[in-house]
Amino acid sequence: MITSRDIVLNAYRAGIAIPAFNVPYLPMVEPVIRATVDQDSFALIESARLEWFKFEAGGPAAVMAEFQKWQNPDHIRLHLDHVPVIDEDEQRVDYLADIQTAIGLGFHSVMIDGSRLSLADNIAATREVAELAHAAGIPCEAELGAIMGHEAGPLPPYAELFASGKGFTRIDEAEQFVQETGCDWLSVAIGSVHGTISGAMKDQKKVEARLNLDHLDKLRAVTGVPLVLHGGSGVRQANVLAAIKKGIAKINIASEIRQAYEQTLRETGEIARAQEAVYQRTTELIRDYLGNTGIRAQVVQAGSS
Repeated sequence: MITSRDIVLNAYRAGIAIPAFNVPYLPMVEPVIRATVDQDSFALIESARLEWFKFEAGGPAAVMAEFQKWQNPDHIRLHLDHVPVIDEDEQRVDYLADIQTAIGLGFHSVMIDGSRLSLADNIAATREVAELAHAAGIPCEAELGAIMGHEAGPLPPYAELFASGKGFTRIDEAEQFVQETGCDWLSVAIGSVHGTISGAMKDQKKVEARLNLDHLDKLRAVTGVPLVLHGGSGVRQANVLAAIKKGIAKINIASEIRQAYEQTLRETGEIARAQEAVYQRTTELIRDYLGNTGIRAQVVQAGSS
């Protein structure tokens, strides 16, 4: 079976971005897979550590069990998103245990998030995880730079954040980081923000973000690996489509489908109706936002390296 590494490499070379849909509630898994298959597309389902504790995903074993009920390897794979070394509450995490658990369960790719560490410590942690992942035959995603949104409290005004370039991935550090860690995919900070995950803010519409495409171009030139856009919900479509042509090969989407699920469940009290809302929104994102209908055969092909 072609690996997730080669699928994302195929996308990178073809100027396509694979959407990675977060599922903080287990009933979201089935409609995301169904929408992806119905669009003859390809996607990742992903689960972040914070979704096990701050939502209802339950943990990597629960996510894998739900995924296995509906899995379709020609259209979808399972990714371990955001396992931080230091979490959004500034607490140290036993990240190696979480990642080893996911690898043992059969996740198809994993992510180590050392972005709150010094550059040297991030490199060391990422290298260790990349070696674990590669020994299991799967790719490792890492993060460099500060993608805002998961921290406690409100963000500064977005225009101020973007203009300052605060937290943007540094060009010189990115080159060193990829060379020294062996990571397969790199999440970069170029203007997007994560969706808020706590309090009343989690139900609010995200700020419409934009991307520094010139900065992205420079990152692509020095890294040579598929780049990842976190906080994909709410980014201007024209910016996203341009970024895909400049090295973004994976785009994480969470708020768009999470809020569709939560709102419909609140209004109707019916999980089936909430699942249908997720199906419809996922379909729209694949078909209308990314233009990914029918791309499956282009990215799922043997013979890549």
